Amino acid sequence: MGELLEPQFSARTALGSRALVVLGAAAVLLVALSVAYPTRVPPLVAMLSAWLYLASTVDRNLLMLRGLNSSSMIRVSETDARAVPDWQLPRYTVLLPVYDEPAIVRNLLNGVGHLDYPPGKLDVMLLVEEDDSATRKAVEALSLNGIRVVVVPHSLPKTKPKACNYAMSISDVDGEMITLYDAEDVPDPLQLRRAVVAFRRVPADVGCLQARLGYFNERQNLLTRWFSMEYDQWFGAVLPAVQDAGCVVPLGGTSNHMRVRVWREVGGWDEHNVTEDADLGVRLARYGYRTVIIDSITLEEANSDVINWIRQRSRWYKGYLQTQIVHMRKPQLLIRQIGLKATLRLVNMTGAIPLSNAVNIILWSIMLVWLVGHPQAVSMLFPPITYYVCLTLFLLAAPLSIYVGLVVTVALGKPHLWWAAVLVPGYWVLQSIAAFKALYQLFFRPFYWEKTVHGLAAPRGVGAAEGA
Repeated sequence: MGELLEPQFSARTALGSRALVVLGAAAVLLVALSVAYPTRVPPLVAMLSAWLYLASTVDRNLLMLRGLNSSSMIRVSETDARAVPDWQLPRYTVLLPVYDEPAIVRNLLNGVGHLDYPPGKLDVMLLVEEDDSATRKAVEALSLNGIRVVVVPHSLPKTKPKACNYAMSISDVDGEMITLYDAEDVPDPLQLRRAVVAFRRVPADVGCLQARLGYFNERQNLLTRWFSMEYDQWFGAVLPAVQDAGCVVPLGGTSNHMRVRVWREVGGWDEHNVTEDADLGVRLARYGYRTVIIDSITLEEANSDVINWIRQRSRWYKGYLQTQIVHMRKPQLLIRQIGLKATLRLVNMTGAIPLSNAVNIILWSIMLVWLVGHPQAVSMLFPPITYYVCLTLFLLAAPLSIYVGLVVTVALGKPHLWWAAVLVPGYWVLQSIAAFKALYQLFFRPFYWEKTVHGLAAPRGVGAAEGA
């Protein structure tokens, strides 16, 4: 199925050995110039980094505040969702990719098994890798109730998008609509019906409906509270604001609903991009389609283990960098297709996220060095203009980010997360660690899909996932 994707949109061609050599050479050149011109190049880099960081921070906080007043999220009531007769519903393909997760397959089937959709119109495919004997044995011991198991032949890269593309290449897949859920997901039982009704209401240029994502274990520990707060802000405020602004909406890795013909038109998933969801959202925009947020919630498991969280987040950050590199190969073409504002915001929502998180820990370290000894090298690196920009970031932007997080948390009905919002600088440290790991893997393991362990928390009841 990979042949659907145009080579220019593939991370494999954008991040081949030649491209990585060019990136490495650029980094070496920057270091060499810094050594040759220590009083010019490093201060210039520091100044540009500080200004870009400030602009990025301001834009993200404004998006969160604007998103609180967004009315563009599509809402379909339970009455309207149930009003469509079964015979009028389109055939729906639901993909359930799993890998090395024998312990939670039962939870996945329980969650998806509560979807309110006529069985005759539903094609649920559980995707299991050929070499994953443990999960295959766990599946064989279950009653699948109409869910068919698709064994994905062993091949590289071993990624979720590759498995999904393979499933869609099977000759008897004839769904009109498509969505996918992750291993630990508990979707709103009416989500498919809501998506069908929503697509009938929106203009033809809406190519995807992205459901909101939340967590069923947000109160488990401080890390899950941080993670939940971040997701609530992203799906409840930032993405609706991005949608209102007419910019690219990066898809979540689950619960995005599309017409199959649109999915095929834009090339399916990129098997070499480890955030195939965000990449697909960009391609939808480049082909002239919009993504709209639908007010239907899928509950997931927030990562409760720090090491596991870093593994997951570094993969996401690496994928954001991949996505930016792929789509900025021809920036003038991208600007013509989606506009200058959307291009700048796309950069800020993909590659700029891991890069700014990496810069965070560098700036904090330099600040500590300055407080301890006031070395001359730091004074040279931060001339007055750069110094005051960084001081603004530290004294105003950081507290503002905490304050905006508090406002959004309360506005979205999660006041119990207030103390996690206050302690969020600790989360920034973890994000910085993940960012450096992502940068390392971008060069040395660009297509490696680092597995996230699920099943560390028991899911809540399915009914908790119902949309508002």
